Amino acid sequence: MDLKGIQLTWLGHASFRIETPGGKTIYVDPWVMGNPMCPEKDKTVKKADALLCTHGHGDHIGDAVEIAIKHNAVAVGIPELCAWLKKKGVEQIAQMNKGGTQTVAGVRITMVHADHSCGIFDGDQVIYGGEAVGYVMEFENGVKIYHAGDTNVFGDMQIIRDLYAPEIAMLPIGDLYTMSPREAAYACKLLKSKYVIPMHFGTFPLLTGRPSELQKLAPDVEVFEMTPGVTIS
Repeated sequence: MDLKGIQLTWLGHASFRIETPGGKTIYVDPWVMGNPMCPEKDKTVKKADALLCTHGHGDHIGDAVEIAIKHNAVAVGIPELCAWLKKKGVEQIAQMNKGGTQTVAGVRITMVHADHSCGIFDGDQVIYGGEAVGYVMEFENGVKIYHAGDTNVFGDMQIIRDLYAPEIAMLPIGDLYTMSPREAAYACKLLKSKYVIPMHFGTFPLLTGRPSELQKLAPDVEVFEMTPGVTIS
């Protein structure tokens, strides 16, 4: 996998740290401090220029407020989620909606559909956090990465392929709360990405899907199993 200068680190679950060729640091679904799969060395966030939040569940935005405030990072998300983040003290907000594209931290970001629930558990309340989403990120070196967020497979993944053609797709495979390897294999057929990075598996015993199962079901795709805390570039 040639990332052409991008440094990509999986922090476990659906959380990734991406260091761009331009020197910016982006976190996707920033749940690191309480994430049992995140190595201790990565639980201290040293730099963050932007946070991409796919939806409001705690295992995706668990540390978004703290990181954004500490590092004055730009939080990207659907309007309802951004409104909640702003209410919690996040000053830099870059809200958008599905089909929209904007450039943040030098990366061209397009928000796309995801098929999942969206409530924010805030104390004893469940707050509507806008719909769940995914992101297609186009970096300054031309590499395009699709982070699907939490989702089931949906037919419009073919539209994501036709419009954006991401070479790399980050897909959940854990089952129960997202796709299992079976649905993810069908998603691979729709997306036709060269590489697939499995995520959202193994964090808890209930998330039973494994990359090896996906590779068996999608033999024409290179399933790239990352190790939490290990950076590829």
